[in-house]
Amino acid sequence: MTGPGTASTVSARATQGAEPSGGGRPRRSLILAGGGMRVAYQAGVIRALADAGITFDHVDGTSGGTINLAMMLSGVGPIEMCDRWRALDVKQFVSFPPIGDYLHGPDLMAWGDARGFRDKVIPALGIDVRAITASQGIEGTFNVCNFARKIVETIPHRALTLDLLVAGVSLPIFMPPVKIDDMWYTDAVWIKDANLSEAVRRGADEIWVVWCIGNTEQYYPGAFHQYVHMIEMSAAGALNDELAAIATLNEGVRAGGASARRSRPVVVHLIKPMYPLPLDPDYYLGRITAETLIDFGYADASRYLATRSPGGVELGPEASRMQIPDPGIRFREVMTGSFALGATDPSAGEAQGGRDGTALTMHATITVRDLDRFMTDPAHAGTIAGDIDFPPIGTRLPASRGVFNLFSPTGDPTLRLMVYELAFTKGSERYYLAGQKRVRTGPVVDLWHDTTTLYSTLHSGDDATGPVIGAGVLHLGVTDLAHLATTLHGIDTSGVGGSAAAVAKFGEFFLGELWHTYGPGRAKA
Repeated sequence: MTGPGTASTVSARATQGAEPSGGGRPRRSLILAGGGMRVAYQAGVIRALADAGITFDHVDGTSGGTINLAMMLSGVGPIEMCDRWRALDVKQFVSFPPIGDYLHGPDLMAWGDARGFRDKVIPALGIDVRAITASQGIEGTFNVCNFARKIVETIPHRALTLDLLVAGVSLPIFMPPVKIDDMWYTDAVWIKDANLSEAVRRGADEIWVVWCIGNTEQYYPGAFHQYVHMIEMSAAGALNDELAAIATLNEGVRAGGASARRSRPVVVHLIKPMYPLPLDPDYYLGRITAETLIDFGYADASRYLATRSPGGVELGPEASRMQIPDPGIRFREVMTGSFALGATDPSAGEAQGGRDGTALTMHATITVRDLDRFMTDPAHAGTIAGDIDFPPIGTRLPASRGVFNLFSPTGDPTLRLMVYELAFTKGSERYYLAGQKRVRTGPVVDLWHDTTTLYSTLHSGDDATGPVIGAGVLHLGVTDLAHLATTLHGIDTSGVGGSAAAVAKFGEFFLGELWHTYGPGRAKA
């Protein structure tokens, strides 16, 4: 089952115009590491890389990363990949063995089984093993653990079977191993979670790693967190070994003593979240969604692409290091309203869009970290990720970056702003949506309108200084507000009590600001 596999390329639909290596372009490998169900994040990264015109000759997947690799080789392109992840019912990942199996008690093979993944997740994500084995053009490799030999076996895509695909995500305790030819196979994450050495073996000049596993110096209590820490130690430890091996190889190349097969050092690029992604239980319980994970992935990849060094990342343990997250809150907000190209005033654009039947919808995830800092910061800055639906330009257009401020002061003491801004692209065109909720001192009857109405302008270019090419007014409806309330939750807090305390603290701040603006003691103009 090991071996180099036959050189092939994915269909044009999957690669969106991938070009063969040559003409001076470096040979590139994409490494899709694991991360549980949260690898929906990788779909956003893959779309950002495709939008940037970066193509690959080889793609390797381990653990959850094999899911996105299987989608790519099945002919699922980046946009469709994101759509399928959004539409997937994440609860389909979880299924249980017959009730009688639980009578085995401590001898139970696993808490769950693979039926949900085999029968529901695989078809929902458009994965077709026959299409994978027949795919042409790009080389794909899948990693599994051969338990008998305690090694990682790398499976060329032409040799993939459904059993091997399932084995690649069969994490011990949660899913049973898969028996193939009288040997047990499992998820390879305990040995390695990113097979960079396979990319080197195949002659990659650039290796692009998409890393989803958390990596901070914070050690958390509790059995589940410590199980996660074990995965983190195994995955990051193996990655560090692979990076060190590449560093040694590069030293040899620079010294002129490397094999004649390699004429230049290997460059490693690594795309990761700034903070650890929420764990699978948060995804399963709806505290984070595929939409949000995709938006995070697209924004993180866009940030890396905009700031990357031509020489890649430093080849050491810091490459995958993330920041320790401060406790905070997160919520998801959807606003929609009439919008028109050619308008420059939001109210005029709303009227024109109403006549023309054109509307714009903003899907946004707001994150506030370190509530104490947020509340004392005059600008009350958080972070925003999201995407835009505006049919005259496109739908589900992910934002590369954004700005969010809550009750931000202006030069007018009676006016404060809630700022929502998102930068996005369509093809080679760059756009910037700038929206403001205008919270103005006044009677309480104005509260609903002021806090649910987003006056918006669409700019050509990278920020709000660009020419205005469209305008309109977005609204947060009663149903949307009710849904927003269900998504509001504490993040990176100590358990349910900590989450509730964070939400209460944010709520107290928010209501206090409203009281200051609309209450009997409000400031006067």
